[in-house]
Amino acid sequence: MPNKKWFKLDTAGKMYSSIKSSRATTLFRLSADLTELIDPEMLQLALDHIIERFPYFNVNLRRGVFWYYFESNETPPQIEAEMYYPCMYMRIKKKGVHPFRVLYYNKKVSLEFSHIITDGSGAVVFLKALLFEYFRLKGIESTDEGIFRFGDEPSPDEIEDAFGKHYNENIPTYSRRVRAFHFPFKREKKGVYNVVTGIVPVADVLKHSRLHGVSLTEFLSAVYFDAIQELMEKNGFKKKPIVLNIPVNLRKMFDSKTMRNFFISVTPMIDPRLGRYTFEEILKYVHHFMKITVDEKYVLQQIRQNVMGEKTFFLRVVPLFLKDLIMPLVYRLYGEGNYTTGFSNVGAIKMPKELEDHIERFELYPPPSVGNTLKVTATSYKESLYISFGSLSRDRRVEQLYFSKLRRMGIPVKIETNI
Repeated sequence: MPNKKWFKLDTAGKMYSSIKSSRATTLFRLSADLTELIDPEMLQLALDHIIERFPYFNVNLRRGVFWYYFESNETPPQIEAEMYYPCMYMRIKKKGVHPFRVLYYNKKVSLEFSHIITDGSGAVVFLKALLFEYFRLKGIESTDEGIFRFGDEPSPDEIEDAFGKHYNENIPTYSRRVRAFHFPFKREKKGVYNVVTGIVPVADVLKHSRLHGVSLTEFLSAVYFDAIQELMEKNGFKKKPIVLNIPVNLRKMFDSKTMRNFFISVTPMIDPRLGRYTFEEILKYVHHFMKITVDEKYVLQQIRQNVMGEKTFFLRVVPLFLKDLIMPLVYRLYGEGNYTTGFSNVGAIKMPKELEDHIERFELYPPPSVGNTLKVTATSYKESLYISFGSLSRDRRVEQLYFSKLRRMGIPVKIETNI
């Protein structure tokens, strides 16, 4: 941007804009717990300042004839006092509504972004900038350490559609579709979203992952596979492939500074119909699967697969109202139908040393999903790792199995929930 009045959605945004509903809200949450009560006036002023640094977020989703698009929003974003469940429905398509909201409650600041506009990495950058400006206004100065600052000019690279940039029509497509196991849990009524967060020492998890020669994400994913496998065995559920959807941030691989969506999903799978997997077998499989698939050649193939659909003549000429009817069905059948659940780790969030003592923790909540009743996210701050399960069901068996496995490994877990 910054003078551009409108721009197209990226590939992921086009899909999310058509599948959003009162349950599948497309909203994920990133929050920070501070050490003192939030000053609403100061938080609003901080938002007023930094939104100028993020003009590509200061937008409103509008309907075109064939696709949605974003246009500059003349209505300033307003903070809100938190009153309801996290990640609940927002009328993003209404004129004047931003694709995000900033909420506060006691000592907590929560940022809820629609995946239509950005991913977890983009949300981290925005929340860090908001907190930096909030503390600056309160007289707490610190070094920026790469944080986007009020008054800086946005880079044109930040608005880049990185999917489109790296799309190559000459690369062959890749496809692996299975009918994955889904949790047979009864859903809560609309408007209810249950979150269970396990707080564990990050050093303990790193100790175990290094002992096995795997990454932290690979270790936590293997524990998740094992918990679902045990759930299936203990409850006599019909055995089907267990598939995890793991988003991978592509910014480092392609040296991209985009603040829009730029990730692919890799989908490791174990098939209990072949017999029981030991934890060591799962670890080995997940580790090598990630090594093979998080590779530039495979990633470019995935980008081509994701982008090519929108470039077909059929989708280009189908009116938007028909896309809105068709896309949710296609997503259920060929998207969420192909995996059991999602696991997303945005990694360690770091703030300037001068601000560390003013922030107790960061948490990430996954977006609610109709096709995948339960999803998991993870993030760490200082010495603690926060593993959050977001569910549209009241059933807690998976969470219990997951955290019990960590405890049996000698990893202490503190549980918090909004139930």
